[in-house]
Amino acid sequence: MKSYVNFRINFFLIVVILLSGLVLYRLFILSVVKHAAYSRTAQAQSENINNILARGNIYLSDKDGDVFLAATNKKFPLAHIVPSDIRSDKKNEAAEKLALTLGLNKDDLTIKINSGSKSLKIIARRINNEQVEQIKNFKIKGVNVSYESDRYYSGDSLAADVIGFLGYDVEGRRAGQYGLEGFYDEDLSGREPNIASLFNLVNPSFVFKLLGSFFEKESVKSEPNFDRPSDLVLTVDKNAQMFIEDKLKSLMEKWQAAGGTIIVQEPESGKIIAIADWPSFNPNSYSTVNPELFLNQSIQGMYEPGSSFKPIIMAAGLDLSKITPQTIYEDTGFVSIAGYTIRNFSEKVFGRRTMSEVLEKSINTGTMFVENLIGDENFLNYVVNMGFGQNTGIDLPGEVSGNITNLYSGRKINYLTAAFGQGIAVTPLQLLNAYSTIANGGKLMRPYIVDKIIKERGQEIISKPEIVGIPISEKTAIKLQSMLVSVVDNGFDKARIKGYDIAGKTGTAQIPDGKGGYSEHEFIHNFVGFAPAHNAKFAILIKMDKPKGIQFAADSLSPTFKEIAAFLLNYYNIPPTRQ
Repeated sequence: MKSYVNFRINFFLIVVILLSGLVLYRLFILSVVKHAAYSRTAQAQSENINNILARGNIYLSDKDGDVFLAATNKKFPLAHIVPSDIRSDKKNEAAEKLALTLGLNKDDLTIKINSGSKSLKIIARRINNEQVEQIKNFKIKGVNVSYESDRYYSGDSLAADVIGFLGYDVEGRRAGQYGLEGFYDEDLSGREPNIASLFNLVNPSFVFKLLGSFFEKESVKSEPNFDRPSDLVLTVDKNAQMFIEDKLKSLMEKWQAAGGTIIVQEPESGKIIAIADWPSFNPNSYSTVNPELFLNQSIQGMYEPGSSFKPIIMAAGLDLSKITPQTIYEDTGFVSIAGYTIRNFSEKVFGRRTMSEVLEKSINTGTMFVENLIGDENFLNYVVNMGFGQNTGIDLPGEVSGNITNLYSGRKINYLTAAFGQGIAVTPLQLLNAYSTIANGGKLMRPYIVDKIIKERGQEIISKPEIVGIPISEKTAIKLQSMLVSVVDNGFDKARIKGYDIAGKTGTAQIPDGKGGYSEHEFIHNFVGFAPAHNAKFAILIKMDKPKGIQFAADSLSPTFKEIAAFLLNYYNIPPTRQ
């Protein structure tokens, strides 16, 4: 019996490892290997007229429930030739006039015109009205204007990382790529999905069938069933989105940063109010940009959070009644363990401090003190229960789970450094979602970005808030909210807003150098907070990669955090919470 149980356990572990490997392999194939195939397919389509017969619209929303078109289908004019129809005495004239009107190379046009092909060849897409009239006035047989239906993004780059774009799949068919266009492709196109569950592991034969079909070179594909395409209405607020994108751009330019992210979330429900990456792209011209820009750093970019992770260890200590906000710790400036000496980031000695002051002064050794009190296993449990090391479940493709494998090593130093956010990696959304848990009284919510799907005859599938877990008690959350208010009140004067309780914490994280150490000159700055502190309507994360000319996140990000928080407080008409 024992051997049978061991066999079942070992078999299950092998299956989990195999499936995890297959998922990672699939992500690699889609994002790296097959990108070239996508590009080649798109290029091959360049001389074919596209006609999207139907695809659902995508709408942004606002606080009043109004909606704004973000993605739709639109007819675009294009210039084309049929070389065999162009008379010999008109070929040079056609090349000259087309080159002048469209700003193209005459020699290239001449080659196409002289090809004698009987097929239609597209010369230029999405030409303007003036160019349309000029080409029509040429009155040259074989040179004309046609119209094609294609995807149009009215906001250009607005929320591009969230929306994605309509491109081509590897078989040359139009298909959503990245963002919501990819995640909700079946709904938007009207195709009926046919997806086998990856979690039916009760019958071992299913696993072998699954693995066999995964590596099968060719498979028989049935014709997809089609229904009326569905529309998507997003939780993303157009006004908030425009505001944070503008602030993110200004922030990146001011500090010449390599990249950045801002996310705004409603803590009580988990819905995403705004989400932006920099640099971004215009989905109307996706084929002209570096494909790396298609990745959504909010869910696919991992980084060591640094001191912004310290509230997590405090949450564990408070919840286990190992500390209170007034618990005293004597800081000597360093901790020695296993041949390592760990110091405070500023290398200061802070002496006797309360736990609230440990957060205010961002004392590394103080968080290690808490970790020792609660124990390694408890610390790991709280980290996992707060959503780290796993996907948040947001309805966007390609989400990664972060990396907390150091906490499974059994090495004490890894637990101690993780207590102040070093040696583990999180995604921006994971960290913001954990702060939203503190803000809403202890509920870990599943973030979501589609408010409702509008199907045939106006039927609406409305997203409902989903509680993933309750990792900390409401009592713990309230105490930690007050501690984070004191952090802003006593440390970040540039983030304070008169009349409001603002909770938050910064992190100035070192960047691993790939050699087992950290870069001495490059950092990642982040600021996470929420307001009003004791009845939060929104939580904000700001992250900036490798800023130049400034060392600490408290100085670089506090003003931008204040501007965004002040905008949202005014936008949602939130009354003051203090005199």
